Parts: sequence; structure tokens; C-alpha cells
Amino acid sequence: MTWDQMLELIRPATLETFQMVGLATLATVLLGLPLGILLVLTGKGGLLQSLTVNKVTGAVVNIGRSLPFVILMVALIPFTRAIVGTSIGWQAATVPLAVGAIPFFARLVETSVREVDGGLVEAVQAMGGSTWTIVRKALLPEALPALVASLTTTVIALIGYSAMAGTVGGGGLGTLAINYGYLRFETAFMWVIVAELVVIVTAIQLIGDLAVRRLSHRGRTAGRTRLLRPRGGAPTAPGDDLVAH
Repeated sequence: MTWDQMLELIRPATLETFQMVGLATLATVLLGLPLGILLVLTGKGGLLQSLTVNKVTGAVVNIGRSLPFVILMVALIPFTRAIVGTSIGWQAATVPLAVGAIPFFARLVETSVREVDGGLVEAVQAMGGSTWTIVRKALLPEALPALVASLTTTVIALIGYSAMAGTVGGGGLGTLAINYGYLRFETAFMWVIVAELVVIVTAIQLIGDLAVRRLSHRGRTAGRTRLLRPRGGAPTAPGDDLVAH
């Protein structure tokens, strides 16, 4: 197979991989972030402490994390077909990708948010801040660097999952590697795909690390600004003088 022939196959497959990973990442953030925050809020000593809700939610998350992705894809075929109308292609692969990543990201969110200084939360509470205010003004801004690092880890995991989706016709680079590298013994072509995946993952990790460093620096700067703020400044809303994000 010539280089031009490889490129003709790789370009659309790469686009399909980006599409399925991008949509799955969006769904993961929209559902996994509130799920992780719910685990924190309903846990022991949380703002909305409810051990029953916490245990049920935790059990659902644990079940979702314990299923191997290949088995999850097969088990979700009826659900996938009901959502997108097909069980093959990158659109179909997006559904199990999101379902598998949501509980994974939720646990990472829970760990990140639990690391926020409890004194800051208590201070916002003392000034009359509601639960939503505490989440929006304290927990999320303070945990943002860790959340970005968690998201980076999740996106890289999704790329790996998307390659596995190729074993059941999920489209993208995974399907290309299976069809040509395995079934047609195009070993050189398979290694080109492996090299591309390595480049993609490395680029995402570098971007994520850069974002984490900048957010961490900004957080430290904001912390110093809060400490140096004159005492005469009056807050405009409960907790606003404590959180400068």
C-alpha cells in the first residue's frame, strides 16, 4: 500500500475518531461533573448529606466502572440502536464511549472536589452562601486545575476506548487498524496508525498539562490577592470577597 493510499484512508478515520471522542467528552462532562459533585455533597459531612443517595449513586458509578469496555459495547447495542438508529459506525460508538466514561470521570471529579480546603467552604457558609453558591464560587473554582487534569486523563482514556470500538465496527482509527493491520496483514499501515495515536495522545497530554499549570498559577495569584485585599472592601454577594475567580 502506497503512502497516498494510506492518507486517503487515515484522513476520514481520524475525523471519525475526533468526532466520537469529542461528543463523548461533551456528554461525559455534562453528566459526569454533576454526578461527581453529587457524590461529594451527599457524602458524610457533605452539604446535602444523605448516605442513602450517596450509596446508591456510588453503587451505580462502581458498576459502570467495573464493566470492561468491549462487554459494555455489546451489552448496550439495543440502547445504542434506540438512540442513534444503528449499532455500527462512529455515531453508534459514541454512546458506549460516553456511558463508560461518565462514571470514570465522576470518580475523578469527586476526588478533585474533596481536596478543596474545607475552611473556605465554611467561610462561605458563615456569610450566608447557599449550596449552589458554595459549589459555584468555592468548590469548582478551587478544584479547577485538578478537574482539568482529570478531564485530560478521561479524554486520553476515551481515545483508547475508541480504538477498541473498532473491533465491533465502531469506525475511526480502530476499525482501520483491525481491517488492514489485522485482517489484511498490513503491518506497516497498522504501525502508522499506532504512531498517529501516540502523537494525538501526547498532544492532548501536553495541552492539558499546560492548562493545569496556568490555572494553578492563576489560583495562587488570586489567593494572594484575597489576602492583600483591604479590609474596608465590602462584598457584593455572600462569599464573593472570599473567592476571586
